Amino acid sequence: MAEQQETRERWGMVVDLDLCTGCNACVTACAMENNIPWVGEEEAGYGRNMFWIRVQRTWEGEYPEVSPAYQPVMCQQCGRAPCEPVCPVFATVHSEEEQINLQVYNRCIGTRYCANNCPYTARSFNWYDYTYQIPAPMNYYLNPNVTVRRRGVMEKCTFCVQRIRAGQEQAKAAGRTLQDGEVIPACAQACPADAIIFGDLSDPESRVSKAARSQRGTTLLEELGTQPKVTYLKGGGYYGG
Repeated sequence: MAEQQETRERWGMVVDLDLCTGCNACVTACAMENNIPWVGEEEAGYGRNMFWIRVQRTWEGEYPEVSPAYQPVMCQQCGRAPCEPVCPVFATVHSEEEQINLQVYNRCIGTRYCANNCPYTARSFNWYDYTYQIPAPMNYYLNPNVTVRRRGVMEKCTFCVQRIRAGQEQAKAAGRTLQDGEVIPACAQACPADAIIFGDLSDPESRVSKAARSQRGTTLLEELGTQPKVTYLKGGGYYGG
């Protein structure tokens, strides 16, 4: 029997800004899935929030007719990532298997060069061993499938790579390829408005690929040429895909 040809996914995300309500469910789900600590009010005052995704709020219109607009921002998983060439220990690398930007925590020495070179401000620095300060029994909520990071390393969104690899292994064991919608990151799963679409951009028939080709689609700081894999949809209402 001929060997089954392996396919290489190109994971991407589409965020419909018309559907986003700014509820921050994606932020909470990301924190719980990836063992991101809550640093507390005092540390937050120093700008030491460690969330891997943030919801930016802006105001549209002129006073008094103004309305809020929300934009979730996470690591854009750049095809030409400016964070990668500046790391002296190759802790931030491009994964050949998942085609995303990964952070190798046991290599990172905390230079923060990657954060300084990220135009999207999508990285956070672990100032303290926050996670180890969690009293029992709250420590049992930690996700065993995700590394608990130590002090002095950079952290960022990885499109919930642990879920991607779990899906890949399950599909491989079943002798088939991944199906569209089979892998869902925590932020997309928790979004009550279904504003976040995730999937394989290399599949022209996938929901995320169709949405990314929409005329409403745009990317952050496109002029920089970083080739982000996150597309934002704005204007024109819901895209059914």
